[in-house]
Amino acid sequence: MRLYIVRHGETRLNKEKRLQGRVNEPLNQSGVDLALVTGQGLSDIHFDAAISSPLVRAYDTARLILSQNKTSSNLTISVDPRLVEIDWGSWDYLTCRGDEYNVPISKEEFDKFYYDSFNFRGAPDTETIPQVCERTASFLQELIHKKDMQDKTILIAMHGCAMRALLNPLYDDPSDFWQGNVPMNCAVNIVDAENGKAVLVEKDKILYDASLAVDSYTSGPK
Repeated sequence: MRLYIVRHGETRLNKEKRLQGRVNEPLNQSGVDLALVTGQGLSDIHFDAAISSPLVRAYDTARLILSQNKTSSNLTISVDPRLVEIDWGSWDYLTCRGDEYNVPISKEEFDKFYYDSFNFRGAPDTETIPQVCERTASFLQELIHKKDMQDKTILIAMHGCAMRALLNPLYDDPSDFWQGNVPMNCAVNIVDAENGKAVLVEKDKILYDASLAVDSYTSGPK
């Protein structure tokens, strides 16, 4: 089994450095363009299945990638709620970087989300990083143990935090949750799985001009 795990393309909220968890923010034009170019880069890959987060920015990224594919353009995209982004609750839409910061905790406390992720308490009554890791691990383990999928190539479209959570057990250093940064929009991670064991073989690959890659969230000093 080979998995191509892709973060969604850019949205307006990404560009404005705002939190977007469960909100159904669509791709902006840049996000559409990045997804199409990524699809062109993956156009020779024959996908047997496609799975997406239920949120439109991830689903449309999968749809646009497949639209450029030579053999899989008509593939049906299934949805799994375990791939959804971390829940920010009442903090959705708030600006978490720059001069317009308005999250209701100090910048120093919020920075724990990026630099002390497993101990970050999150928004009230929502999700923590360990909880996101738990639900994404459930998805991954279920998928890689499916007997009828062992010889398949699968496209998976999801979100930055949820992607890091899903891949966390596969990193050389799982204690470093973000691995240096939030994945770039449309970054591709490739995972091979055999007999229920998964291995990360390609990390955060971008298939577009590197000058277009933007880290909207984790840039700056720790």
